[in-house]
Amino acid sequence: MPERTEAETNMGQSEVLFERARQVIPGGVNSPVRAFGSVGLVPRFIARAQGDRIVDTDGREYIDFIGSWGPMILGHAHPAVLESVEKAARDGLSFGAATEREVEMAELICSMVKDLDMVRMVNSGTEAVMSAVRAARGFTGRSKLIKFSGCYHGHSDAMLVKAGSGVLTQGIPGSAGVPDGCSKDTLTANYNDLDSVSNLFEANPGEIAAVIVEPVGANMGVVLPEEGFLEGLRTLCTEHGSLLIFDEVITGFRLAPGGAQEYYGITADLVTYGKIIGGGMPVGAYGGRKEIMEMVAPAGPVYQAGTLSGNPVAMAAGLAQLKLLRDTDGFYETLNRTGNAFFEELDAILTQEGVPHCLNHIGSLGCVFFTGETVRDYETANTSNTTRFADYFVHMLDRGIYLAPSQFEAMFLSSAHTEEDLERTLDAARDYFRKDYRGDD
Repeated sequence: MPERTEAETNMGQSEVLFERARQVIPGGVNSPVRAFGSVGLVPRFIARAQGDRIVDTDGREYIDFIGSWGPMILGHAHPAVLESVEKAARDGLSFGAATEREVEMAELICSMVKDLDMVRMVNSGTEAVMSAVRAARGFTGRSKLIKFSGCYHGHSDAMLVKAGSGVLTQGIPGSAGVPDGCSKDTLTANYNDLDSVSNLFEANPGEIAAVIVEPVGANMGVVLPEEGFLEGLRTLCTEHGSLLIFDEVITGFRLAPGGAQEYYGITADLVTYGKIIGGGMPVGAYGGRKEIMEMVAPAGPVYQAGTLSGNPVAMAAGLAQLKLLRDTDGFYETLNRTGNAFFEELDAILTQEGVPHCLNHIGSLGCVFFTGETVRDYETANTSNTTRFADYFVHMLDRGIYLAPSQFEAMFLSSAHTEEDLERTLDAARDYFRKDYRGDD
């Protein structure tokens, strides 16, 4: 490790690492959502984690509400998951060949998700979405796709149109480097607006392969589907011979054992999953009805491949986590009840202190928007006061509460969050709003 300069001796380790990182990594981070630029800070470099706590390279401990962006639903470093990973690693890290664990994982996912006949393992949520869209186009013989403003489906070319997550945080309307031809077949509708979807179907008769949607919009903060919205999408897709794709990279195995499909009682034709099925390790999957999935090579003509797909160590971690979620009595009822109670109390604090806000939440997912508008789509999410959020973020970080460094990301609760830590978080929020809105010392 290089020796520290005189200037660096007065800096924290995260600041030092960020300066080094900026010389060799674009923007100093390997994903834009890790950047702290929108809140006026440098990112915290994390050294270790346990339960609901993370510790940075300066030894500061935080209550974590990111959870690796969702997959740590059991908390960090769960003993059963670690034991499975350690055992699998001793057998070898990667084979580039078929293993029993990937079969067990596919069987487990299909058993937990109703009407999911077949599943293919991949390495990330982005890859899962890209592959599901290709399968939908191959199955229908159509090219066009409908997505929604503010929904993020990974960084493949066709998906970077009015996207959420880091794209929304950075204020980027799309992405340089994406040729017009790659996105010309991506049509954009408004979330919670069935008329906007119907109009696109009418303007493109017989051309739309699929509608892809986050059943809960969790990449523009948290935006809930209004009554009838998801049902309406199902009806429209059926009427027009198009497929409905649920992007459950966030909601899969978080809201219920069968994800948002089970929670809302809607059956999608294809569904995508992310790192929650790997216990936080790099993994993803897509699946659906048998006749669609059998279009995928080598069973059919839709090509998709990956050397590390179904990686044995990632499968071991995912099997351990999903089995715990499946077999722990009342797991989802308890987590959702805890999450709803926490967010309702936070909402009550903001209301009592007279803070203009909208707090959207569902179970263990939630987001405070600093706006007087009801946040129901991309446009209303964008009315949020991001300067106010940045000030709130800095206060909470100083109090040892680690939130996503963006107004447009969710808070994630896990079963490892204790009553004491949740109350400490509420106390920190209460102190901020009392001082800021009442002028207290």
